[in-house]
Amino acid sequence: MKKFRVGIIGCGNIFGVHAFPLHTIPNVEVVAVCDIKPAAREAAARLFQCDAYEDYRELLKREDIDVVHVLTPHYLHAPMVIAAADAGKQVLTEKPMSIKLEDARAEIEAGKRNGVTIGVISQNRYNSASVAIKEALDNGSLGKVVGQRILLSWFKPDEYYQKSDWHGTWDKEGGSLIIDQAIHVLDLARWFVNDEILTIQASIDNRNHPVIETEDTAEGLIKYRNGVQSVFYATNNYTYNSPVMVETHCEKGTALMEFDKAVITYLDGKEINVINNPNDTLDEAAYQAFFNQSSQQAAMKTLSEWGVFGSPLSIPITWKTPRPYWGVTHIKQIQNYYASLTAGVQPDITAEEAFKTQEMICAIYDSAKTKHTIRLRE
Repeated sequence: MKKFRVGIIGCGNIFGVHAFPLHTIPNVEVVAVCDIKPAAREAAARLFQCDAYEDYRELLKREDIDVVHVLTPHYLHAPMVIAAADAGKQVLTEKPMSIKLEDARAEIEAGKRNGVTIGVISQNRYNSASVAIKEALDNGSLGKVVGQRILLSWFKPDEYYQKSDWHGTWDKEGGSLIIDQAIHVLDLARWFVNDEILTIQASIDNRNHPVIETEDTAEGLIKYRNGVQSVFYATNNYTYNSPVMVETHCEKGTALMEFDKAVITYLDGKEINVINNPNDTLDEAAYQAFFNQSSQQAAMKTLSEWGVFGSPLSIPITWKTPRPYWGVTHIKQIQNYYASLTAGVQPDITAEEAFKTQEMICAIYDSAKTKHTIRLRE
């Protein structure tokens, strides 16, 4: 079995949900990490007993690195993905692909030009609830999709944005609510409908966060080629992170997803309930061992102080409950990516597939800013 030597660019908040899956895959070895913050890169390097770099370009010069994970702020995704592809590395990047649509296109071209596979994290497609709904839609048991509604009501205080220099900025985050939070549920909704988007009409507003430049509220109408209309509303002004909701109305029933639960109701009265179970992929004993090895305690302490993981003791506890938006589904997607590389086939979510969601996100912003309906295709 081919062994993949991995470099990780970015040792910040999302680092932990990539670290453990990589540790569990037999033919993967993390050999280098990179971050501009010394405490983060040094702690991550101790965790994997590997080399650390401040400049990602130095990491990319290493000929022994096969795969690069890009876990940096949004505005850095495209240049780093393109540079990694041009260096001949396979790439797995966090969402979004980029801030600008033309940069996402450039990533796809870089992958083709260099013959490498670019995967994009969209982990919520691996929730048990999401998978159950997708299967019911694809096997025809619900009939054709006729309509859809999408709701996200979360809480993001000013302090959330003030913790970094890029959250809530147009030039570095590319937005906030839509491109960072709602992108997940909008991706699921598009995946469920499974057709080309024709037009998008949307509005955005900042109603309660004077510390940011970008939106905390958004709504819109998405029209698909097959006649389906999706209506969405999203806000970061609620009092807590309420379960996100996607209701897909079909000829023979409805499929309702709320956070990690799915309720599929048929017109004949039949009902199917699915609850996400993180234990179907998580080896908790192995997880505990990885993060609690005595040689890694110092690394965990440093990462905890820097705000990457929370306290070391809290990590296993958080993984005991279903967390489909943070960690467990990352394991599934990362495993799929490496299994695909090993088999020489394309992963579930390629750059080309992720581009469809990127196009939708950019069109929402374009519509809101221009106050016009955006037509994506005839």
